[in-house]
Amino acid sequence: MSDTHKTRTPSRPREQQVITSRNRFQGRAALVTGSSRGLGLLIARELADRGCRVMLCARSREELAAAEGKLRARGADVASFVCDLTEPTAPEALMTAVHERFGPLDILVNNAGIIEVGPAEVFREDDYREATETMFFVPLRLALAALPDLRVSGAGTVVSISSIGGRIAAPHLLPYVAAKFAHAGLSEGLRAELAQAGVGVTTVFPGLMRTGSHTAARFHGQPSAEYGWFAAAATLPLLSMDAARAARAIVRAAERGRPELILTPAAKAAVRFQGLAPVTTTRLLATTARLLPGPGTRPDRDVPGAEAAAHSKLPRWATVLGDRAGRRLGESRPRSS
Repeated sequence: MSDTHKTRTPSRPREQQVITSRNRFQGRAALVTGSSRGLGLLIARELADRGCRVMLCARSREELAAAEGKLRARGADVASFVCDLTEPTAPEALMTAVHERFGPLDILVNNAGIIEVGPAEVFREDDYREATETMFFVPLRLALAALPDLRVSGAGTVVSISSIGGRIAAPHLLPYVAAKFAHAGLSEGLRAELAQAGVGVTTVFPGLMRTGSHTAARFHGQPSAEYGWFAAAATLPLLSMDAARAARAIVRAAERGRPELILTPAAKAAVRFQGLAPVTTTRLLATTARLLPGPGTRPDRDVPGAEAAAHSKLPRWATVLGDRAGRRLGESRPRSS
């Protein structure tokens, strides 16, 4: 991580203008975490296309450089900062980098996340701690660090990328689900408390999207079998959504100040059904869990998606759309023959 300096909120000279939903983000400074690839990169691109000045943030210097190059080629005013967001000093260092490059922050997009797939029996307490640190405490620390800027922005906005798993506890994703539930609660609480300060908070509940996340995920238990169901669900058109369309919808919702956005028809239907029949929903989830792979006699742990794919019986055609999206968005890892 770069050397840290004491974070201060710079003065904010602003020209007076009539703010509408169409120009609300024009010229504003945005920070998008987890933006070197996948959905985060697409959200950053969408913000840049709307006239935002965008700071990218991720762990990999090489991936960030590639992402920054893609956005600069589109004419974006973009910079990047390499850091591990789980380090306690990261929020201060990141806010300093934003101030030095763009001035005060207007838009914070908390998007960084990790996905681990497997039955409950194979997960350890450390798996839950890692998921919660990345998808709850990191967004919390960044929101607190950004609040001085956001309160005086005039367009202060927090976008929280939760998940449909933050509303409905999908089986075989328990650490992810627990962290996303916590993130959603934080986001909705922040909206209630910051409304009087003029800071908007939009909580996003995406369903499955075609980003190539099936090869970036980590698998436990019987990795090849877990990969099979997860990769198919994350790729097939009837179950998943084009990620570029999702990014447009997310930025549009934030620009208009919507409190909540649920993405994909399947996710919307699931949330409505749960509201009408919560007991039946729980029974269906239990049935689904029984149909998914068990832990196996000698459970494996922490197997990368590309390695799990190499031993999977899932035919290649089933993941063609997701693989293509992953190559475009820097998410996919090569699948062995």
